[in-house]
Amino acid sequence: QMSYRSSSISQFLLLAFADTRELQLLHFWLFLGIYLAALLGNGLVITAIACDHRLHTPMYFFLLNLSLLDLGSISTTVPKSMANSLWGTRAISNRGCLAQVFFLYFLISAEYTLLTVMSYDRYIAICYPLHYGTLLGIRASVHMVAAAWASGFLNAVLHTANTFSLPLCHGNAVDQFFCEIPQILKLSCSDTYLREFDLILVHACFSFVCFVFIVVSYVQIFKAVLRIPSGQGQHKTFLTCFPHLAVVGLFISTVISAHLKPNSISSPSLDLVVAVLYAVVPPAVNPLIYSMRNQELKKAI
Repeated sequence: QMSYRSSSISQFLLLAFADTRELQLLHFWLFLGIYLAALLGNGLVITAIACDHRLHTPMYFFLLNLSLLDLGSISTTVPKSMANSLWGTRAISNRGCLAQVFFLYFLISAEYTLLTVMSYDRYIAICYPLHYGTLLGIRASVHMVAAAWASGFLNAVLHTANTFSLPLCHGNAVDQFFCEIPQILKLSCSDTYLREFDLILVHACFSFVCFVFIVVSYVQIFKAVLRIPSGQGQHKTFLTCFPHLAVVGLFISTVISAHLKPNSISSPSLDLVVAVLYAVVPPAVNPLIYSMRNQELKKAI
């Protein structure tokens, strides 16, 4: 059976959402609406935090970086899919596919590391408010954010180099609207993809540890909040924390699901829904979720 390295393929073919022109245009307008909402929401958050000196605190510094990561990740996948629907094509160049894999895994890996850091920030702020300044100053915040970006970059280099060195035996049609590693692995020769799968497994374990850390942090926050005598204070904190936890849970669970679910339960429609839930939805809703109950950020905007 003929095999060739992914680097020798001139182009890949992405998933076509629909065959009819009307549905292709519907997909284009739907994705355009989501993309513009993400640009507007994250752009407002970044501008407000950067321009208002009262928001130059660790919490808002983390939020600014989250918005930057969200803008980057949705810009990696959605515009190309929109362009393909608008022009009625499926093609993406080999370099374009490599760039999508690298930047998506760079930004998403950095994002869930940052979400872990943000949960720690909230834990310190609520459980140890008097020690917040000493435990989490600006310098410590900068180091944590730098570590999140660096871990994302390292992870992306490892996955991209490994994936694009695999020989492919099953054509060049990627069954997803962007270049996603699990879909590229389906094209690889059956005896060569295991090393990349091992790398994904290690990465998934790290993601799970991050998620456990986030859940434990929020459990401690909820315990501290329940000791607050004011019912209004409890209500406000719960309304703030539950949406955060829901978005983080959806993000991490869908990323892990996309990369570890067995082929026996895999289907194009399920793969598509899972991909949209981790690559498209969070960047669009995060600005709303993280600023909805934040009066200081609302005033700044």
